[in-house]
Amino acid sequence: MRRRHRSPVRVERGERLLAEAVAAEGHLGGTRDALYVVRPLGSGALSLAETERIPWEEVEAADWDSETSTLRVSEVGSWGIARPVHTFTLEEPGRLLELVRERVTASVVLQRHVPIRGRRGVRVVARRAPRGDQPITWVFEYDEGVDPDDPEVQRAADDALATARTDVGID
Repeated sequence: MRRRHRSPVRVERGERLLAEAVAAEGHLGGTRDALYVVRPLGSGALSLAETERIPWEEVEAADWDSETSTLRVSEVGSWGIARPVHTFTLEEPGRLLELVRERVTASVVLQRHVPIRGRRGVRVVARRAPRGDQPITWVFEYDEGVDPDDPEVQRAADDALATARTDVGID
């Protein structure tokens, strides 16, 4: 009789583990709703571990470097504050990469770039939990060299947000 693999990833009630992978930094698992990161405490044994849950709508970007087998996950942040970034080395990513790409993409409702000065401007992004039962979160991403405190930039961003909300059917 074959023993069933028991994952160290413990997910929240109502979620089901869809993909997982072992990283040099711990263990990763993905559900329909979130990425789970299980990091060992102390000497590396997963029996003593901390688990972090990152909802897909909180993942700004996930980049895979096949040459170094590195997955880099950056979270949505606030202007002027360093965004949390997680880096994982995965020898066998399996289905996890496919799940990450699909779930992050599913969380984006709308993404629109609005030029303000030449090609530089602001990106208006609407995100929602992929299951669709949560409110939309609106975020601005400013291009390098664009000052969000500049009144002209603020006006353009506010106008872009109003247009985007109308296009999505809010307001």
